[in-house]
Formats: sequence, structure tokens, C-alpha cells
Amino acid sequence: MTAIPTQRNDARLGILLMATTCAVFAFQDGLSRHLAEEANVWMVVMIRYWFFAAFVIVVGRARAGSVRAAAATSRPLLQIWRGLLLAAEICVTVWGFTRLGIAQSHAILAAGPLIVTALSGPFLGEAVGWRRWAAIGVGFLGILVILRPGVAVFDADALVPLAGAAMFAVYSLQTRLVARTDSAATSFFWTGVAGAGLMTAVGVFHWEPMAPGDWAIMAVLCLTGVTGHGLLIKCYEVAEASVVQPFAYLQLVFSSAVGILAFGEVLHPTTVVGGTIVVAAGLFTLWRERVRHRKAP
Repeated sequence: MTAIPTQRNDARLGILLMATTCAVFAFQDGLSRHLAEEANVWMVVMIRYWFFAAFVIVVGRARAGSVRAAAATSRPLLQIWRGLLLAAEICVTVWGFTRLGIAQSHAILAAGPLIVTALSGPFLGEAVGWRRWAAIGVGFLGILVILRPGVAVFDADALVPLAGAAMFAVYSLQTRLVARTDSAATSFFWTGVAGAGLMTAVGVFHWEPMAPGDWAIMAVLCLTGVTGHGLLIKCYEVAEASVVQPFAYLQLVFSSAVGILAFGEVLHPTTVVGGTIVVAAGLFTLWRERVRHRKAP
């Protein structure tokens, strides 16, 4: 099998692919919310994972030469745990969409990179300087602005996307940890397969009939999932992660538009202000991470 050389210097194409990926995932969020409200979260995520697992198996076999080679790992328990955690996080996040709405959920989910930075010390032994700690503090002030404690009756549903952000942060840190010994292709393979196993074990007990139109939407949801992940893989092949990662925050914009236009959600001014603070703090931590890597020998 002839290796296909990868290009990692086309910043414009990388940014375009990241923006397109965010738009696809935002569309997927809208489909997920609709189906979760019509059926249930467990069943919807289970079927999504069946297609996702098939996708990672095909990609893994194409890149590694065989499924066995794609699955080869020196840390199988950690890889399985990562996959289980991501599947659980997706369930929590989609449930949050049905409880709080897509727009406000994503404003809170934007805190994910800040949680990653805060936990990178205890999890990975990485040093976090005072500038990034200050950005983390500012970011969580933004979360408080969104939640408005003391101004209105506290909405416990807001804890659902916050829990999702924390779960995804832990998943991201475990991905960085396992990357010390396993390839990205191996981690991608286990993410899909382990998650599909968990969701099948849970989702089959929540199976319920759906209308033909909803099955058509489910098919589109599965296709958008595969398309989004394919675009994301290509994005990181053509451009450096440090260049394109800040543009991942575009999903907050696109998802908010889906929530407003498709579901009639209304953004409270504090959600806009708080979300802006969180994104600004997250962008600052990404910039400091890039500076730190440039200075590293």
C-alpha cells in the first residue's frame, strides 16, 4: 500500500475545512435535538455510533492495512475508557440540548478548553503559568455571567452542559495521555468501537418506533456525523492544529443560529456577554499554548 503524503502548511484550506466542519456539526446538533425529543437520547446516540464505528473501522483498515493493526494499542484499558467517556458525554450533551437549548448549551460548552488547561497539571504534569490561570479565572467568570446566580432563579438544567464540558475535557486529556504511546488513528478507532459497544448495551433497552420522516432525519444525522469527522481529519492533515483550533469556536456561532432559527430559542443578553468572555479566555489560552510550544526546545 503506497503511503499518501500529507500536507501541513495550507492554513487557508485548513481554516475553511474547520469552518465547514463546525457548520456540519452544528447542523448535526439540530438533528440530534429533534430526534432526542421525538424518540430518546439513548436510541439516537446508539444509532449514530453504529455508523461512526463502521466509519472508524473502514478508515482504520485503509490506513493501517487491517482492523487488527488499527486496533493495536499498548494501553487498551485507557483506550476503552476514553471511548466510553466520550459516548457518555455525547448523551449528556444531547440531553442538555433538549433541556436548555442548543445556543445556551454551547455557550457553556465553550468552557471545555479552559477546563482542559486547568486539569492539564494534575492529569499530565504540565506547567500552567499565571497568565493561563488568569484566563481560566476570567473564563469561569463568563460562565457565572451566563448562569446569573442570584439574579434569577437558578436553572439546574445549566449544570447538564457544564457536566458535558467537564467530561469532554477529561476525554481530551486522556487522549493526549494515550497519544504518548499510540497513534491518532488507533485512538480514533477505539473511540468509535468502544462507544458503539456501550451505546448498544444501553440503547437496545430504549428502542422505540419512529415515524418514517424521523428515520430519514436519522439517516441524514449519521451521514453528517461521518462527513464531519472526515472533514476534521482532513483539516488536521492540511494545516497545523495550532492554526485551525481557534476557529473551532465557530461551532458556537453556527449552533446558536440553528437553535434560534430552527427551534425559536432566544439568547439572553447575559448568555451573549458570558459566552463572549468564555471564548475570549479560551482563545487566549490557545495563544499562550502556541507561544509555550514555540519556546520549548
